[in-house]
Amino acid sequence: MRLSLRFLVPLLIALAAFAYAAVPLVDRLMTRWFERDLESRSSLIASSLEEPLDRLLAEGGPSRIIAYFDRLTQDERLYAVGLCLPAMRAPIASERFPADVDCRAVADANEAKTAPVAADHGTLRLAVRPITTANGASGRVIIAHDMTFIERRSEETRRYLFYFFVALGAIVALITVVIAQLSWRGWMQGMRALLRGEGLWRPAAAFTAPELRPIERDVRELVRELARQQRPRNADGLMWTKDTLRETLRRELRGSDVIVVSNREPYIHVQTDAGIRVQRPASGLVTALEPVMRACSGTWIAHGSGSADRATVDSHDRVGVPPDRAAYQLRRVWLTAEEEAGYYSGFANEGLWPLCHIAHVRPTFRSEDFAQYRRVNAKFAKAVAAESRTPDPIVLVQDYHFALLPEMIRRRLPKATVITFWHIPWPNPEAFAICPWREELLKGLLGSSILGFHTRFHCNNFLDTVDRLLEARVDREALTVARGGHTTAVRRYPISIDWPPEALERIPAVPEARALVRKRFDLPASHRLGVGVDRLDYTKGILERFQAIGRLLETERRWIGRFTFVQVAAPTRGMISEYRDYATRARELADAINARYPRAAFPPIILLTEHHEPDAVYTYHRAADLCFVSSLHDGMNLVAKEFVAARDDEQGVLILSRFAGASRELPEAIVVNPYDADQCAAALHLALTMSPDEQRDRMRLMRSIVRDFNVYRWAGRMLLDAATMRERGRFHVDEAVGGRV
Repeated sequence: MRLSLRFLVPLLIALAAFAYAAVPLVDRLMTRWFERDLESRSSLIASSLEEPLDRLLAEGGPSRIIAYFDRLTQDERLYAVGLCLPAMRAPIASERFPADVDCRAVADANEAKTAPVAADHGTLRLAVRPITTANGASGRVIIAHDMTFIERRSEETRRYLFYFFVALGAIVALITVVIAQLSWRGWMQGMRALLRGEGLWRPAAAFTAPELRPIERDVRELVRELARQQRPRNADGLMWTKDTLRETLRRELRGSDVIVVSNREPYIHVQTDAGIRVQRPASGLVTALEPVMRACSGTWIAHGSGSADRATVDSHDRVGVPPDRAAYQLRRVWLTAEEEAGYYSGFANEGLWPLCHIAHVRPTFRSEDFAQYRRVNAKFAKAVAAESRTPDPIVLVQDYHFALLPEMIRRRLPKATVITFWHIPWPNPEAFAICPWREELLKGLLGSSILGFHTRFHCNNFLDTVDRLLEARVDREALTVARGGHTTAVRRYPISIDWPPEALERIPAVPEARALVRKRFDLPASHRLGVGVDRLDYTKGILERFQAIGRLLETERRWIGRFTFVQVAAPTRGMISEYRDYATRARELADAINARYPRAAFPPIILLTEHHEPDAVYTYHRAADLCFVSSLHDGMNLVAKEFVAARDDEQGVLILSRFAGASRELPEAIVVNPYDADQCAAALHLALTMSPDEQRDRMRLMRSIVRDFNVYRWAGRMLLDAATMRERGRFHVDEAVGGRV
């Protein structure tokens, strides 16, 4: 009903407006037509009177003319007729002729016109036409037309038009209601019934043609297969939520064995003085894949790094999680100190991390580190094979820690569907070529069924790298790589965050958050605040960010003492010297900038080198006037999306590095080159002076993107693509078997 009114009301309003404009127009047109008709009748009557008047003037004089005029006026449109002869003041006229019409006035009016005279006289219209008698005498005939019949005809016309538009409106309303009731849901139900064969194939079965029934069954099965294959591709029209993801996967992956492999585990057991405590790390990866595991009751394989992890597993190194109500199994893999140092700190974070981020830090490659990397990947491949309940599981391999794992899994489980997601950038072929084990890494990744990246740029870089370094067939149109009889699809899956973030339910609203954070640092209520949230990683551009703040205070001195930037920087990878040195340089630069303004009432930079829980991070986001993300190279950078999600007041400005993957999705942010200190300083000034209306317009657009393209859509698209691939694979196998039979 609501849908019907949404269409019906505008149509009726438009119809009424059209009728309101059309009726007066038709009325005027009809009046003009009648007036032209009367003019023509007047000329015709005048010309036809010349001969009778000549005879009547000669025979009988005025009395016979009056009698003749009275007979003429029996026509309902002809009210009266008069004749003005030279030197006459009063006309010779019929009985009803207007008494106030004077022949001299008529003569004067006629001489002033170049065309025959016509004038309104109350409800009468007078038409004056010259005549000439046979004896040469000239005169004027005055014809008075009764105009009331025009008004009657106009009234009838308006009435007919009113009835017409009422009938037209009723017909339009009826058609609109009928069409609106044929909603999309009803149409789709009909189409599904058609695809199932209802109403199409069943009547055909009534025909007594048994030789056609096998064909009917084959076609019906083909339709069902095509419908199942098509359904995942159409799922992007969904509004993705945790529940949507769970229900979709239960429908599409029913009975499938789903395994996730990551270095970080979703739940960590830690030994404390009060006993064993369970921690859940703040990770976008965990947020995305937990609903998948809960929906499919799968297995998550991860490195057991907690101090109490060994004490909580069973004899097969498994523990049910979540702890309160187990929905899936967490299988822990144990690493020695040497393995962890070589695989994680060594090759992964001193080799692959700087290689892929191209952040002007030289990668370090050591053969002993790669040996440990290979050994650990093999250990995880063995765990995947042990945990697989079927010969064709779906395995989700996460990140650069496991570049060799997809091929190892395929050797053990040839029918497995392996989805590998590379969470960091992929460099250009020239940069990747410096890795001594480049071919082995590429071959390992090409064991995947689907290989995902955040951006199309990274997909293209990977295809270029394979094309340059391996013997393989690269299809750039289909975005696939074929090698050794196996095809890998390379796809773009931009990761995101959950919507709305759970932390927003626990933190104060924007006004309270602003007051709370300013009070924490003894800042006045009107003080302008910027925020940055990062790990102390050289790829995050924290030094470049501080330099931009220093440049802002040099060029726009009005912000000295009125603007403070709070940098939340969590220490990370302290075992690597490059990270320790970077943390020291960040503290020194912040102190140096603050020292330039000793008289400022409040410091320009506050550096917090400590870990903050998600609630605290979102509180800072809500309290800030701007968020500065200055990554020198980043796969996505979820901090940018977290800031947008936190701002339900639709205020605040996001300054975003063009080298972060998020800049492809959030162009409404102020996009900058973090290496250009002057441009970043100008962006800071623009953010601090931006009007609330412009902030609202930008933030609304960005929030709609983060809402629609959330983390559940990221996970759902990968798994639905995997479901489609598996369906097609089974269909082709059936075709091949049928052909051999």
